[in-house]
Amino acid sequence: MEDAARQQYPAATLYVVATPIGNTADISLRAWHLLGIADAVACEDTRNTAHLLNRFGLSKELIAAHEHNEREAADRLIERLRQGQRIALVSDAGTPAVSDPGARIVDAVRGAGLRVMPLPGASAAIAALSASGLLGDRFHFIGFLPSKARQRETALEGLAALAGTLVLYEAPHRIADAVDALGRVFGPARQVVLARELTKLFEEIHRCTLAEAPAWIAADPNRQKGEYVVLVEGAPAGEDGDDADTDRLLRILLAECPVKQAATLAAQITGQKKNALYERALALKNQAGDAEG
Repeated sequence: MEDAARQQYPAATLYVVATPIGNTADISLRAWHLLGIADAVACEDTRNTAHLLNRFGLSKELIAAHEHNEREAADRLIERLRQGQRIALVSDAGTPAVSDPGARIVDAVRGAGLRVMPLPGASAAIAALSASGLLGDRFHFIGFLPSKARQRETALEGLAALAGTLVLYEAPHRIADAVDALGRVFGPARQVVLARELTKLFEEIHRCTLAEAPAWIAADPNRQKGEYVVLVEGAPAGEDGDDADTDRLLRILLAECPVKQAATLAAQITGQKKNALYERALALKNQAGDAEG
């Protein structure tokens, strides 16, 4: 804590503070110290944050800053920052603005020309990736999928061609439906890691194929409790960029974009060569036109 106290904590600054995702001992020393010296804490749920602060022997003015009042909260925080205050921004768990409220506040504070400093800490996505054993040098953070079945499958179809590991968050009451949808869209052979209750007493991290995942979830009623991080193995690279997953992605993009733009977006998503994707997109566009004719 002496080292943490010697750090610089400038005034008139919004501190984006990561808090534990389950195990209270995962708080960082810098976060603990900053929460102690902050003039106020902007938080997703004042009750949850009051409980967390109490665990560390702290009591602070709490400002509600959730998804329904972010814009109004941002105006209040900017006014206080201009007075030279230090404001901590936290969510209920993990890092604000990452599948949690906070992004609008950070954007507004930056837009006002004020300083924003991150205090990193526990992350459910990184924790799950580190223990997954899935190989690859990149991943795609997706966050929560749509809750409605058709919208969820449409979203997954747009992700099926990605070569990197997919990182999803899922609520316990939707995990069975989400895994079923993953199997339908991605096929049964892909590896999936189901990580629930990370850092908590009943933590489970299970790796299997998508074909095996529904049975694992059904085998224990407790597996439909607790928040999930779901990691899905990336698509195997096609030898010439002309595989079914790439075609599916291009068809989705072509429904909304011109051929050149669809190829550019597909290249950014898959890492494949834009020229080859342009030729394939043009062929698919022509095939669709012939079918309509």
